[in-house]
Amino acid sequence: MNAWQEYKKKLGTTRPWDVLNPNMEWVADDVSKSRFDICEKCPSFLKVTSQCRECGCFMKIKVKLKEAVCPLGKW
Repeated sequence: MNAWQEYKKKLGTTRPWDVLNPNMEWVADDVSKSRFDICEKCPSFLKVTSQCRECGCFMKIKVKLKEAVCPLGKW
């Protein structure tokens, strides 16, 4: 599997541009906060940019998308 295929596999079905889709469903604030709290404790979390080292997503946004999943299965 090449690097691009590996990246897409870790990303799951959610794409970074999904945040711009007006039809995308969002989770409640308490759910996104809970998800982000999990991310912050993860060794794959890059604090400087708030990105996930596994999928490359900016987690402050990804945790708000209903269909988003953690590439490590933590939420």
